[in-house]
Amino acid sequence: ASQHLPSRVSKHTTSYCFSLLHRGCTDIVCCIFFIVAIVGYVAVGILGKSVCSSVKDGLGTVKKPLLFYFNMMKCASPMVLLEFQCPTPQVCVEKCPNRTMTLVTAIGDKQDWEYYRSFCREDPGVKVRVLHTSFLAVVCSCGDIKHQPVSSCSCLLIAVVLSLIFIVLLRYLAGIMVWVMIVMVIAVVAYGIVHCSVKYVSLKDTPGANITLQQLGFQPDFSVYLHIRQTWLAFIIILAILEFIIIILLIFLRNRIRIAVELMKEASRAVGYVMSSLFYPIFTFFLLTIVIAYWGVTAVFLSTSSEPVYKVFNETVCPHARETCIPEVFMHNHSTDCPQSECLFAFYGGETPYHKYLIFLQFYNVFLFFWCANFVTALGQMTLAGAFASYYWAPNKTKDMPAFPLCASLGRSLRYHTGSLAFGSLILAIVQIIRVLLEYIDHKLKGAQNKFAKFLLCCLKCCFWCLEKFIKFLNRNAYIMVAIYGKNFCRSACDAFFLLMRNVIRVVVLDKVTDFILFLGKLLIVGLVGIFAFFFFSGHTDAFKGAAPSLHYYWVPILTVLVGSYFIAHGFFSVYAMCVDTLFLCFCEDLERNDGSASRPYYMTTELRDILMKDADSVFYLSVLSDG
Repeated sequence: ASQHLPSRVSKHTTSYCFSLLHRGCTDIVCCIFFIVAIVGYVAVGILGKSVCSSVKDGLGTVKKPLLFYFNMMKCASPMVLLEFQCPTPQVCVEKCPNRTMTLVTAIGDKQDWEYYRSFCREDPGVKVRVLHTSFLAVVCSCGDIKHQPVSSCSCLLIAVVLSLIFIVLLRYLAGIMVWVMIVMVIAVVAYGIVHCSVKYVSLKDTPGANITLQQLGFQPDFSVYLHIRQTWLAFIIILAILEFIIIILLIFLRNRIRIAVELMKEASRAVGYVMSSLFYPIFTFFLLTIVIAYWGVTAVFLSTSSEPVYKVFNETVCPHARETCIPEVFMHNHSTDCPQSECLFAFYGGETPYHKYLIFLQFYNVFLFFWCANFVTALGQMTLAGAFASYYWAPNKTKDMPAFPLCASLGRSLRYHTGSLAFGSLILAIVQIIRVLLEYIDHKLKGAQNKFAKFLLCCLKCCFWCLEKFIKFLNRNAYIMVAIYGKNFCRSACDAFFLLMRNVIRVVVLDKVTDFILFLGKLLIVGLVGIFAFFFFSGHTDAFKGAAPSLHYYWVPILTVLVGSYFIAHGFFSVYAMCVDTLFLCFCEDLERNDGSASRPYYMTTELRDILMKDADSVFYLSVLSDG
């Protein structure tokens, strides 16, 4: 065993690995650098607020405070993160639309036409700029926004409750709950196939339902696609393929799943000794909310701290893309060579030194957002790893466990290993900011004809995506090793990597099977909440007629609920995932350092030894095949 670790019979410690007498601060330089960066981040926020406040002084009340977007789908782009603008026509309005109508129906009624005109924009040489879509309220239904937060939060609260119920039941009924999750996932997907099939058949004789998706083209209102038979046929095919893949995987992995179920039971026993870990994701959510809110507020302050600057935002090829422009002049001079392009507000600028370096402050804001968000995630991983490792290395689980293992692990992580957390988070943040820059370059080259440049950019995006996934995997296991031995980040990452490589077959056939089971649990939570959200917001059932808000296009809150539910389920199930990964890494380390003899006994429990030794013969056989 390592010379830094006390013996099993040491009177000075109750754990094999957590001797505070030998633990010191790691990666101090990176810790200092991170603290300085945070202080600078706070200074940037204060500077942005002060400049923004000075600019806003003396402004009067605006009669049209709301902004109407012609096509909100244009905002679904990573470029919004850098440019803070959507490339779509925008009109300031007194209030957002509260009814749905087409251009044809609006022209037929004078009162409707006046209402319709109020959401159009007049341009030089064009009497009225008609909306790109035939529906008025589907482009931007601000009136829906009043009701969506409360209803969406209710659905997300259901996701929180379901996730808590599932992980608590996993604690006491791990074996049963795993098989229940598997069966329910198959049932939920099967229900989706049946529901889509019914809708597909019911639209058989409906006028206009047999047109193809290609003929329909892109529509910002997704509900339009639900009236097309081909949409439901696509859903049927996708769900059927998903069901087939799940069933095939379950058939081929049935023996591994049995062993993984036993590993989940052992993880449940570990969670039983650290029950507070079930609620730790709430603390992580709270910290991430602060990080996201501070980034958003700082971005707004920095973006609105001077005179307005307008730039050309194009949907098609335009030689003047991203050039500074004057709204009143642009459409008159460039309507021919830049069709479907807009001269829109881009940011607030100026000629002072502050405004010259404003782009660097925005970049710093985005970079620190990634760094802080990754730091919060890393803190949660190391805290949980330290708590569960204290369970594994305790000779007597009842007597040698710390009184408050989670709090003790959190304290150790912050006291000794803030630098290591900052180091790993910094590496990941650098890769993520490079990916954002590559997306920006890709957006700038959208109309370029250089095929080689596009191919090279595509390869770079793919490589950095893979690199980000690898760094996340390596960081996760490095934090476990830091929590166990208290070494610096680089040494821990190296030890974790080679330890996993020496047990690569066991990692693939056992640890990843457990990850697959937990993924099915997340899928089940998302599926159940998604079905509830669909019936609640769509109004397709009488049960929610009075409670459901009246929405012009209900897919927005449904998608919000689906994405939010996945992240909530991922947060809570990450407790079990971290527990399994920690126990697995500790097991591999224990297996290499000890041989089960009286002088070098294993620290694994009898149950865990029985679980993993069941797989020992097959792993040995597979490793022999791989070696030769």
